[in-house]
Amino acid sequence: MASNATSFTSPLATIKYGPVPVPQQLEYALEIVANASIWQILVTLFAVAVAYDQIRYILNKGNIVGPAMKMPFIGPFLESMNPKFEEYHAKWLSGPLSCVSVFHKFVVIASTRDMARKVFNSPAFVKPCVVDVAHKLLGADNWVFLDGKAHVDFRKGLNGLFTRRALEIYLPGQEEVYNRYFKSFVGISKAANMKPIPWMTQFREIITAVSCRTFVGHYLGDEAVKKIADDYYLITEALELVNFPIIIPFTKTWYGKKAADMVLAEFSRCAAKSKIRMAAGGEPNCIMDAWVVEMIASKKWRDAEAAGSTEGLTKPTHVLRDFTDYEIAQTVFTFLFASQDATSSAATWLFQIMAQRPDVLDRVRAENLATRNGNPNASVNLEQLESMTYTRAVVRELLRYRPPVLMVPYVAKKPFPITDTYTAPKGSMVIPSTYLALRDPEVYQNPDVFDPERYYSGDAEVKGAKNFLVFGTGPHYCIGQHYAQMNLCLFLGKASVQLEWEHHATPLSEEIQVFATIFPKDHCPLVFKERKW
Repeated sequence: MASNATSFTSPLATIKYGPVPVPQQLEYALEIVANASIWQILVTLFAVAVAYDQIRYILNKGNIVGPAMKMPFIGPFLESMNPKFEEYHAKWLSGPLSCVSVFHKFVVIASTRDMARKVFNSPAFVKPCVVDVAHKLLGADNWVFLDGKAHVDFRKGLNGLFTRRALEIYLPGQEEVYNRYFKSFVGISKAANMKPIPWMTQFREIITAVSCRTFVGHYLGDEAVKKIADDYYLITEALELVNFPIIIPFTKTWYGKKAADMVLAEFSRCAAKSKIRMAAGGEPNCIMDAWVVEMIASKKWRDAEAAGSTEGLTKPTHVLRDFTDYEIAQTVFTFLFASQDATSSAATWLFQIMAQRPDVLDRVRAENLATRNGNPNASVNLEQLESMTYTRAVVRELLRYRPPVLMVPYVAKKPFPITDTYTAPKGSMVIPSTYLALRDPEVYQNPDVFDPERYYSGDAEVKGAKNFLVFGTGPHYCIGQHYAQMNLCLFLGKASVQLEWEHHATPLSEEIQVFATIFPKDHCPLVFKERKW
């Protein structure tokens, strides 16, 4: 046995001279690899990776506008850490379709109205994606990430939360928050000796408070609302368009995840309280209540069907399943996510522009006072809000002039032929922009001028029907768009009859800061005082 073992020779030992010839070029390459140092191998692999990254970018880019070459691997990541509106604007103007590539993500930007609408209305090819880290913050199983029939069915179950009847229920809670914060506005200005201070943070807080009151009612205490308002900017930072795709301790995404977990925990407790109160026959006064009531009605219907008789019951418009406290919290959190930054932006610009345009503010004030029958402290119902056509025109024009939603990220589910000559590759991010559509001179005369008259007595509503993309279009249009506009009308109208404010312009007042949405770079220095009649 020992003799046999020592006499056996592996065929690999003689491969060089075996019956299978090794090409001389391969033999030469193998010899180079065998004699190379570890550093030479690493440098070679790096060069191959760079070449692959560049070739992949060039092939993805095709014939659309974009940098001829990509900075290896990271692309314009460093510039994107501090996004500038001017750079975005230049990109939109560069062509109907343009591109960049950041890390592993290839991004196609659709800048014109028609290109943007093509993306919005192509659910067979694209789906909303937010950003990579959003799945970790909002929950991978969140309804906003559903696609196709699953998304449509879930969304149908939410439609009842934004009907006119439902919006009417939420109004008293919104008025209550505005009454409280208007007093605080006056107090803050007095404490500052009537000197102007940046008001953007205050607007973010009041919008958080109104949103929380509308979404979860009184189940959330004032301290929790303040905590959410203070920490929500961490979530906003984590969800910026360009960010680290993974959560690393002490980075923006890490702090954002902690803040999101806190909000979800608070909202879950609110959901549990709502279920108890609604089951006991309480009156719904917030979105969470309204949804729980629909779940209770749906359960009664299902139980009756199972028992063989639904006599005396009215079938709900949409028969819902029972949702867990956490699922309810996740869904309501998406409402906050969708509204918080956008409405804060709109409110900030709205109050700045109203101070700059006292002629417009005077008309808003007169309309609101007349609707309240001369009583500035009177509440209004939804019908009265909707009757104030000039105030609504002001809000509509503000959303056109300073659109709080500049871009909406989608991901290509498969190769997407956006035009006859260009197909976005599968997995690429496809981002329709709203800005150029809202500044189209063929639709809006003097588009760079704030002019509510275009919506009050002009034809902008009809002529610009396809251009007004602030709330998107297609199957994923904003479900709460009527609520958002009515809320801004209430905010501005109520403030116009109860407050006076002055804007102290700075060289940065008209400069745009991009932070998920847009704000004045000086954060809107204002002074408030109570209006005397």
